[in-house]
Amino acid sequence: MKIVITEFMDEPAIESLRARFDVTYDPTLVDSNDSLRAALADAVALIVRNRTQVRGALLAAGPRLEVVGRLGVGLDNIDVDACERRGIAVIPATGANALAVAEYVIGTALLLLRGAYGATAAVAAGTWPRGALSNGREIAGKTLGLIGFGGIGRLTAGLARGLGMRVIGCDAMVAATDPAWAAAGVTPLALDGVLRQADVVSLHVPLNAQTRNLIDAGRMDLMKTDAILINTARGGVVDEAALAAALKAGRLGGAALDVFDAEPLAAGSPLADAPNLLLTPHIAGVTRESNARVSTMIAERVAAALSP
Repeated sequence: MKIVITEFMDEPAIESLRARFDVTYDPTLVDSNDSLRAALADAVALIVRNRTQVRGALLAAGPRLEVVGRLGVGLDNIDVDACERRGIAVIPATGANALAVAEYVIGTALLLLRGAYGATAAVAAGTWPRGALSNGREIAGKTLGLIGFGGIGRLTAGLARGLGMRVIGCDAMVAATDPAWAAAGVTPLALDGVLRQADVVSLHVPLNAQTRNLIDAGRMDLMKTDAILINTARGGVVDEAALAAALKAGRLGGAALDVFDAEPLAAGSPLADAPNLLLTPHIAGVTRESNARVSTMIAERVAAALSP
């Protein structure tokens, strides 16, 4: 049985699959539609990250597919309904990269609140901007607002509380009476209440019709003028042009974006010259440790799904 892997995967996990299956591992396949479709002709399993679009013609090119493994948790690059109609199991790496994302949220919050870590060039040049950089903020005592209260949000809450933060949150799928809120030490509120109270807002929701542009100009206006916005969820959840405008106008204190409406981010984006903004290329959940966990989990689960 043949397994095709189109994006990077931890080598020990690949070798564990090669011991039992015919494995085609080529992380450049994601950029070559013709080669990828040809490789899928006799494949029973496909393993992808977030760039491979598993839908339409690509699915049609794999008539024998039984399993799609996702090296991550978001499924917006996979036509789950089409897979279900064909009886193809879709297997995400639920939970395996959650700690990496939670640490990214806390790390970027610390950076943006302090506001001093871009000073290397000035200090090395002898400028000594001590006065200008003496107004940074501590994270202890601040309020973290979680938009989405799944596994990553709950891990983030734990790290934040360990640093002395108060944590509030909202989630349309988790009732305010659910004991998970109290267990995590998080106060549930309505979305607008979270935005008004939080010093740091962190997004942890999927992208769908209800969440597209969830954080638009109107909702940014609800936030404190020195609040920090962090998006590790999906790019379309934030109106990027509105965010750039808010940062340029001083209506927000800063932002960190790891995900974008279109990836890679296009040159000339309104985000390009926005102040107090950290941009990273969709790597919040990708560390050496999380890659090993994600790869091992998917290798094991795909192998199990293919086993008689």
